[in-house]
Amino acid sequence: MDSAMVARRSQHTLWHWATPQAEAALATRDLGAILRFHRAVHGMNQSELGRLLGYDKTYISLLELGKRSLEDVSSRRHIAEALRLPPHVVGVTDPADTDHRAMLQFGESTVRLAEIARQSGHASEAVAELWPLVARLEARMEDGHTERDVLHLLARARVGLGVALGNVLPEERLSTAARWTAKSIDIARYFGDPAFTSYVLRMHGNELRKARLHGAAVDRLQHAAALAPDHEAKAAVLPLLARAAGTLRNQPLFDEAMSETDRLLDETEHTSLFNPYALHEIRLRGLMSTGRTDIAIQLVEQGSPVPTTTVAPQWRVIELITVAQVRLAADDCGGAAQSLHTAVDEAVRQRLPHQLQRIVRAAHHLLPEIREVADHALDRIRQEMAA
Repeated sequence: MDSAMVARRSQHTLWHWATPQAEAALATRDLGAILRFHRAVHGMNQSELGRLLGYDKTYISLLELGKRSLEDVSSRRHIAEALRLPPHVVGVTDPADTDHRAMLQFGESTVRLAEIARQSGHASEAVAELWPLVARLEARMEDGHTERDVLHLLARARVGLGVALGNVLPEERLSTAARWTAKSIDIARYFGDPAFTSYVLRMHGNELRKARLHGAAVDRLQHAAALAPDHEAKAAVLPLLARAAGTLRNQPLFDEAMSETDRLLDETEHTSLFNPYALHEIRLRGLMSTGRTDIAIQLVEQGSPVPTTTVAPQWRVIELITVAQVRLAADDCGGAAQSLHTAVDEAVRQRLPHQLQRIVRAAHHLLPEIREVADHALDRIRQEMAA
């Protein structure tokens, strides 16, 4: 097999151990079945596989037929390395395999803890935890180790990293967050799991919106909603779609997404993803964007709903800014100033440069003192990030 053919096959079969068919073959722990699967995916004959492993065609045939067993640990370890497999799938337990399993367990914990940190207002800590994990998993993939569990973990770690970056980066750098979430789309689609693909597209679509790629955001979020396998998953997508539609001033799509969200949340007990407090902010912003400021003002005068569950600290900042924008539209500069003062303090404490930039725009020429304070705070954060 010449080098060009090897390169083409390697490109085509990059994730061959991540497919459901591969998972079934590996689960058997049958060396013959594993060898046959490898040959089928790579388009190899027994002679070519023999050259890869250092055996002749006849020996490969006997192994595949189960007429010869390979009890020697070093030989099995050699096959695992050549096929880019964890040693335990061919019956070998060694320090490298133990390290692989420990890496997966550690990685799962890291992704979960990073999400908790981000939701608790510690997005910078989430980024710090996820960077090394993503780097390690990507290095393993580049080395040809593309087992299903590794790729699934990598996809979730990339999404987590992108979303955390979307909290800590200023607006001019938010495309970086969107690029990280985008890196998980191919893996999600390859697995063919609608629920997982919907999740990845949902998170990516929201980062695209924050990066001001609004048309692409709506496209991804509509796709995520279409793939959502149940009411809970769909209720997680639709508010984000409503927000993106509002930004595009697409009133019919905004109204449709909000109405469907309200209906779904009435029908399910799962309100932790988007409770009325968060939906209130999304509704206000969308009404303002679609030219219905009078309705937004009425809602603000009625007051914000009490959160039904714990909300991420950044949601409080986001809601304060949006309420201030509505109050300014109602010529209530005093109420707007009060909201923005609190928002500045919280945005500084939570280190949210994107929200400070929103405060600067909201204050504009009507509240110059607040704009100046937010500007100075933003400069300090930028200097710290550049250091």
